[in-house]
Amino acid sequence: MYKKTETYDQPTTEDLQKKYLHILEKLGENPERDGLVKTPERAAKAMQFLTQGYHLDPAEILRGAMFKEAYSEMVIVKDIEVYSLCEHHILPFFGKAHIAYIPNGYIVGLSKIPRVVDVFARRLQVQERLTHEVLHCIHDTLQPLGVAVVIEARHMCMMMRGVQKQNSITTTSAFTGAFEHIQTRNEFLNLIDKKLL
Repeated sequence: MYKKTETYDQPTTEDLQKKYLHILEKLGENPERDGLVKTPERAAKAMQFLTQGYHLDPAEILRGAMFKEAYSEMVIVKDIEVYSLCEHHILPFFGKAHIAYIPNGYIVGLSKIPRVVDVFARRLQVQERLTHEVLHCIHDTLQPLGVAVVIEARHMCMMMRGVQKQNSITTTSAFTGAFEHIQTRNEFLNLIDKKLL
């Protein structure tokens, strides 16, 4: 029988729970009605889950799966799902990340690149900083010949409030090393645009 287990810091959960109860009351809701009785606890746990990146070391994740390898061509992991919270309104933004690096003596387990994205995304963020944090973590840890990061995302703070533009997509990019050369950068951009499978 499958059983999902999650662990949360109990004092933090209790403190957040009280604050969410207060928020519900301030909004004019009745926290004692059936649908809301457990909402403060659920919200407290959800917020801890959505910000767990503060307690994880993305460089350590990469270092734990680095392998010596002579391969020195472009490695791309694209269409990585991204879910984060905008630090300005604590509303979600979500989309896809496309990441490439050119090894310089070391490759990394492919699953570690999406994990690095998740670590930085599971913090209060802005898309611009998220893009640079992923780039610099991979660059500084692997010391590759170059790194490329492109993130495309939809922001609920633009879709649900403010300008309320449901079809807008924000794209950010950052490049180091070999990807600063237009030919290499264009090869990466062309490859992430193609559907090869």
